[in-house]
Amino acid sequence: MAENLKFVYLLILFISIFLVIIVSHSITPWLKKNCVTDKDCPKVAKINIRCRRGQCVQVF
Repeated sequence: MAENLKFVYLLILFISIFLVIIVSHSITPWLKKNCVTDKDCPKVAKINIRCRRGQCVQVF
C-alpha cells in the first residue's frame, strides 16, 4: 500500500512539473520579435522584456 502511495505521489509531482514547463514556454511566443532598442519590445506588466542581440527576451 505504501509503495502505491509513493508511486501516485511521484506521478503527481512529475505531471505538475511537466505542466509548469509547458505553461512557462507558452508565454514566450509573443517575445519572438525583432528589435533594435528596448522600446521596440512589447510592454507587459510585471515582466521585464529587453532587446538583446536583435531579439526581445525576458530578463530575470
